[in-house]
Amino acid sequence: MGNCWGTRVGNHSLGNRVPPNPVTKPSTTEKEGRILTSPKLRVYTFAELKSATINFKPDSILGEGGFGTVYKGWVDDKTLAPSKIGVGLMIAVKKLNRDSLQGLEEWQCEINFLGTLSHPNLVRLVGYCCEDEEFLLVYEFMAKGSLENHLFRKGAEPLSWDTRLKIAIGAARGLAFLHTSEKQVIYRDFKASNILLDRDFNAKLSDFGLAKNGPVAGSHVTTRVMGTFGYAAPEYVATGHLYVKSDVYGFGVVLLEMLSGLRAVDPTRPSGQRNLVVWLKPTLGKRRKLKEIMDPKFCEEYPIKGAVLAAKLTLNCLGPDPRRRPSMREVVEALEQIQAINEKPKTACKLS
Repeated sequence: MGNCWGTRVGNHSLGNRVPPNPVTKPSTTEKEGRILTSPKLRVYTFAELKSATINFKPDSILGEGGFGTVYKGWVDDKTLAPSKIGVGLMIAVKKLNRDSLQGLEEWQCEINFLGTLSHPNLVRLVGYCCEDEEFLLVYEFMAKGSLENHLFRKGAEPLSWDTRLKIAIGAARGLAFLHTSEKQVIYRDFKASNILLDRDFNAKLSDFGLAKNGPVAGSHVTTRVMGTFGYAAPEYVATGHLYVKSDVYGFGVVLLEMLSGLRAVDPTRPSGQRNLVVWLKPTLGKRRKLKEIMDPKFCEEYPIKGAVLAAKLTLNCLGPDPRRRPSMREVVEALEQIQAINEKPKTACKLS
């Protein structure tokens, strides 16, 4: 997979060229995941995606990001050709902002990685468009949006303990697949906004624009520091050395967000509390103080033993030495053990 086809992007030199797209035999690396030797995606024309999104009309906008605008559209569930509104498969179409050169690089990486990786906990990339100065990506539509919105958006319905565990396990399985696949992948931008949820709250990792192949030899790769402040592992920020277990640190940050209901970084909090890890990490190992950091939206409806184990797992993921952090397979196993705890909550409450 390497460096996103190794194609020069500084002056949009791709033109109408597309990467090779032969039918290939998938190789299976995990029970539910597979790797293709090259992208197997539908190549759309710009006119087709205009049709699928009804000319990119404003009321079909799903959101805005650094890459560009995301639109809702529809395609036939068999041929994946554009269809009428409400007919077939709903899709999300990302349209690159023409002024975003970094976005173009991410567009290439997205095809390189998501185009060759298939797993229940990775968002499905349906196809792409590369026509003149237009660069677009087409994904399956995720009905429940991002974990970030469910945790932090004002007025969002609170997520229960069981639902948060389900989401955490799904996201952990996605990372574990990336880390243990034949072509080891470091995700590099694990955060709540990149965890998307389907209608049943199954978690899927999205946005592979910063993904990187893992080390061929040695324990790390050296690269320019990129990602999101508050989630990036300290060794990566300090040295540019990127480890597979740098992703585990990011997972620990998100797990702490899920336990506390607080953002990883919030400049509106008092000094000393703005960085969630710096503020709450010392409390994670103190059972008697754990209740103080748990999200009030839980209404204490969570198993105490499960919360203690989740806090311990979070602390291990946030360890300063990447070599001593658990692998993502070990994280999955730990979360599944927590999920199996049948202890009933002692109290209940109602949020005003």
